[in-house]
Amino acid sequence: MKLILLGPPAAGKGTQAERIAEKYALAHISTGDMLRAEIASETELGLQAKAFIDDGSLVPDEMICAMVKSRIAQDDCKNGFLLDGFPRTTAQAEALAEMIDTDIVIDIDCEPEILVARVAKRMVCPECKHTQIVNEGENPVCAKCGAELYRRPDDNPDAMRHRLAVYYESTFPLIQYYKQRGLLAAINGGQGFDEVTRDIFAVIDGVMTLKNS
Repeated sequence: MKLILLGPPAAGKGTQAERIAEKYALAHISTGDMLRAEIASETELGLQAKAFIDDGSLVPDEMICAMVKSRIAQDDCKNGFLLDGFPRTTAQAEALAEMIDTDIVIDIDCEPEILVARVAKRMVCPECKHTQIVNEGENPVCAKCGAELYRRPDDNPDAMRHRLAVYYESTFPLIQYYKQRGLLAAINGGQGFDEVTRDIFAVIDGVMTLKNS
């Protein structure tokens, strides 16, 4: 299985990606995590990417695509993988189509105001990078490793509305690209996380049944 996971900020992609990867034994490939790892390791690619990021520019498509191509060739991707955060543009989608045949593209869709309210409660683990919702009065401790959680500086309503505007403007063509190819499955991200997981698993199970028939 070769899956792509789309969705706006705070839609719960990280949580759902973890659950999908675990259930179906897929490699979870996050381009954001890959970039951060390359930069931290000061690889040639990492240094080049850091120069763009420090300059306030987007990392070029060809650089991201080269990184993804190298990653999906690794042994842990032989039985399938989940792409999280890639592609972000139709140009990246077209480059990816030359590398692999995608089985399904899952789009976790959600109303902007739900996401704005949700992000006010979102916190991140500095150790394992797990993201979780922390309600008022709850102890901000990671459910996975026990580390103390922190809130990202841009997790505030104004910054979130700007990020959502950018996301919907840049991602709409990508969603249309996959819809036209019959690969897009839209999931209601306004539900609870468990209900979203249920619907995603149903979609993947249906695709697997077709592949194996």
